[in-house]
Amino acid sequence: MAADRLYLDHAATTPMMAEAKAAMIEAMNRWANPSSPHAEGRAARAVLEDARGRIARALGWQAHVIFTSGATEAISMALGHVPADDIATSPVEHDSVLRVTPGVGRLPVGRDGRVDTKSNSVLPRVIAVQHVNNETGVIQPLDKIDRADTWLFADCAQSAGKLPLPDADMIAISAHKFGGPPGIGALLVKNLALLRPSGGQEQGYRAGTENLPGVIAMMAALEERRNWLAEAERLRARLDSGIEAAGGEVVARDAPRIASIASYRMPGVSARAQLIQFDMAGISVSAGSACSSGSLKTSHVLHAMGWDDVAASEVVRVSFGPATDEADVDRFLRQWTGLMERGRR
Repeated sequence: MAADRLYLDHAATTPMMAEAKAAMIEAMNRWANPSSPHAEGRAARAVLEDARGRIARALGWQAHVIFTSGATEAISMALGHVPADDIATSPVEHDSVLRVTPGVGRLPVGRDGRVDTKSNSVLPRVIAVQHVNNETGVIQPLDKIDRADTWLFADCAQSAGKLPLPDADMIAISAHKFGGPPGIGALLVKNLALLRPSGGQEQGYRAGTENLPGVIAMMAALEERRNWLAEAERLRARLDSGIEAAGGEVVARDAPRIASIASYRMPGVSARAQLIQFDMAGISVSAGSACSSGSLKTSHVLHAMGWDDVAASEVVRVSFGPATDEADVDRFLRQWTGLMERGRR
């Protein structure tokens, strides 16, 4: 990336930490297949299992860790075999959840994007709700969901490595969201009986050779993670205030939000036009999820929150990383304010 560009799309993916890069390069010397029975394979297996335990400890997780290619595969592994009548999700979930849960019940959300935890009189067998929304940053009240005899699946792609994990039965994580490499993630599982066996690796729950270098790099990113959200909270508050002062709207302004993600509406200027102008100014932001922003379709998340088509089409997402600083926020705000003023004229 050019030195003069400003990257504010960390919710899509964030640069690999130096420690993760170094660990991945070193791990590439461990070239054997962890499933092979010979000495080299057994050595690779020992390294893999050591990393599995260290990742669990770094996350504060005391149960099983199944390595996957990322959160999308973990979601499919956890939910893809569950009958529609047995599951409920929210309408603001990531596309990877909605794709594997067609026709299921949707728990309603309010204008603030938070799930109505008292909406279900008859609970399904499975509830699947994001911990942190990838478009708005809203933190869901998972601790207030009436669990009864259900089990809870939490998509923690945006919160793992940043916030403490919620008390859930299954959790999906993705390394490239917290400074690890793309192509590696995990499904955290309390009870393996909740899964359907599907392969020869990962205790029979996944097919395919384990990505040992990716696992080692993910471990390094988690063990070296830094507490930068307090500074991000200050920066986002500065940006929120500046956007509002310039006539913009902060999405889910009063809801609990992770400090690293925020969405803003620029009345009268489409997200498409904003993205072009910001990119020309050397600033990388997005409109909604990176997995769907290529089509620039109107956000299903904002629709579920009660936004109409016009307002929803004027929203862009800004997301911070550990290196984001006040100068970055001020640079974005100057561009945003200038674009807003030109739009008014």
